[in-house]
Amino acid sequence: MTLLTEDSAVMVKTRELCASIIEDAHFQMLTGRVEAFLEDDAARLQYQSVNERGEELHQKQHSGIELSRREISEFEEARDALLANDVARDFLEAQRELENLQRSIGKYIGMTLELGRMPTADDFAKASGGGCCGGGCGCD
Repeated sequence: MTLLTEDSAVMVKTRELCASIIEDAHFQMLTGRVEAFLEDDAARLQYQSVNERGEELHQKQHSGIELSRREISEFEEARDALLANDVARDFLEAQRELENLQRSIGKYIGMTLELGRMPTADDFAKASGGGCCGGGCGCD
């Protein structure tokens, strides 16, 4: 496992990548939004309540029980109120961006390991169905 030794080039570059992410101003803004949310008890409770209610309705619907208009309306009102809360909305946006960052970095590294070389834009397009016969090249 020489690639994973503390002083290997791969681990040195991995730490450099992590340091670059942490030092990035946008990343710091995103983590600040997450921290603000975690410190706001009211926003956290509101978020938890909407999530739990959404899960309840999902389970009910999954069980074949039709949701009433009132249930749907109450949920939508609670969700709209959550999204009107600046701290909660900023948290949700930050969470989405951080998840996209993690997914993108993971995809890049995964493709590098799979291909044995640096992936190109064309490799990513093909992997996501955008290559020939995946649409957009006139062969479909």
